[in-house]
Amino acid sequence: MKIVTIIGARPQFVKASVISKALRVAGHTEILVNTGQHYDDNMARIFFEEMGIPKPDYDLGVGSGSHASQTASSLVGIEKILLKEKPDYIIVFGDTNATVAGALAAAKLHIKIAHIEAGLRSYNRDMPEEINRVVTDVLSDLLFVPTQVAQDNLNREGITGGVHIVGDVMVDALITYTKVAEQNSHILDELKLEKEKFLLMTIHRPSNADHDDRLLSILKAVSKIDLPVIFPVHPRSRARVEKLISQTNGKIRIIDPVGYLDMMLLEKYSHTIITDSGGIQKEAYLHKTPCLTVRGETEWVETVRDGWNYIVGNDLEKISILSHDFPEPSEWKPHYGDGNASQKIVHILEENLT
Repeated sequence: MKIVTIIGARPQFVKASVISKALRVAGHTEILVNTGQHYDDNMARIFFEEMGIPKPDYDLGVGSGSHASQTASSLVGIEKILLKEKPDYIIVFGDTNATVAGALAAAKLHIKIAHIEAGLRSYNRDMPEEINRVVTDVLSDLLFVPTQVAQDNLNREGITGGVHIVGDVMVDALITYTKVAEQNSHILDELKLEKEKFLLMTIHRPSNADHDDRLLSILKAVSKIDLPVIFPVHPRSRARVEKLISQTNGKIRIIDPVGYLDMMLLEKYSHTIITDSGGIQKEAYLHKTPCLTVRGETEWVETVRDGWNYIVGNDLEKISILSHDFPEPSEWKPHYGDGNASQKIVHILEENLT
């Protein structure tokens, strides 16, 4: 079986690490294509090194830009690769511009599409990621969903064929790499942090990060927290964020982006996580770390239902209140699988090869 796998952003590097291993162990040929949406060393190269991801066979070097330019450049590049490689399947992950570009290119060339992490919905069409998810799911032949909720979302949209509940490949990665992180990461010592006596914050969505008034309001709310707050910020945004933080009186500590192993430990040992990232909400749940989501909705509804994730929305005062006194979660369940999603996906791909 010959597979073309499309990646472009950090969460996809993580997912690809376990899928690539499962494909290659099973003896299949994988052509790895990196569109280059995340191209900074701390956002790309370090992930490949830490997680042993094979060097991409193609690197499109798309870089930053508008959604249209990223999608268009990826679409043109991926089409050329598919015409040359003629794979049995193309694998796409999640909801990035690389995802929808890969799906569009493959669909027009009548190449089967496997969408990993299908069926997620925020039901907020203002999010570009939501558009990418919906389009990709409509085009896909095999839809690998992490949960029953994701399958129900697809069923309501009339998508019933080719849907498989396999669990979440991020669980596979977390089980594997958290152990490695405990042995190899020294991020807590380097930052002089004590376990569960700091908070981790990641803010990157345009609705939060691209509007100074909104971002300043978030930072002011966070500045009321007594514990240190670690905030990894991309170097391109650092000067702007530092200027805004100077208007607060808190303990927010800006650091450069970190690799996956360092991030695992920061998530695991944080007192609470403040984020607008979908993936980090889920990782917080898997680490049993309370999470405050600075959005109006979430794709990972199980994390909210079980009491580990609180949707802040516009009620930013809740950030300082809940970071100090987070309600005791009601329960914790293995909603996202047993850590064998990658093997299940490869097996289903094999069964559906024609």
